[in-house]
Amino acid sequence: MERIIKAMENKYLTASLDLVESVFTEWDNLEEGKTVRQLVEEIRSKKYYIPELELIMVNEKDEIIGYAMFSRFHIEGRYENQLLILTPVAVKTELQRQHISKELLEYGFEKAKNLGFKAVLVEGDPKNYNCRGFQPSYKFGIEAGPKIHLPHPDCLMIKELEKGALENMSGFVDYSFYKALSN
Repeated sequence: MERIIKAMENKYLTASLDLVESVFTEWDNLEEGKTVRQLVEEIRSKKYYIPELELIMVNEKDEIIGYAMFSRFHIEGRYENQLLILTPVAVKTELQRQHISKELLEYGFEKAKNLGFKAVLVEGDPKNYNCRGFQPSYKFGIEAGPKIHLPHPDCLMIKELEKGALENMSGFVDYSFYKALSN
């Protein structure tokens, strides 16, 4: 199967939302699918959106098989020109475990680094992200704020894109500027 990674284009906007909603609905439930779809739409409408870091992978039929969005993020109003958040990541359910997300993420890390970003934050299952170089963020003084309820503190992770970048970052993570996550 041919795989091509590219930045988002207008012709894929709706199809990418459909993929994200479908994957998260199958993984969790319909409400989660709709929430993640709303989050993507909301990020696209905010100043944190970076079109060249909304990535898709298409197959030889030009169908989207993978998706990853990196967007600007701030901690307590700081670091938004240095820090990205990775959310969501979605791979067509029947194609999971075929390194699609790995290829998308590695491509995204390189592109983000070239754009001058220093670190990437993600919330998720550590076993999905530790192999990509993510470490628990609390080890660097970046912790979940009081409104974020993690299954375990290790579920909030960060990755340096530039060695030593996290030496000068710290604070509490808060998602309250995303309406989709504040419900």
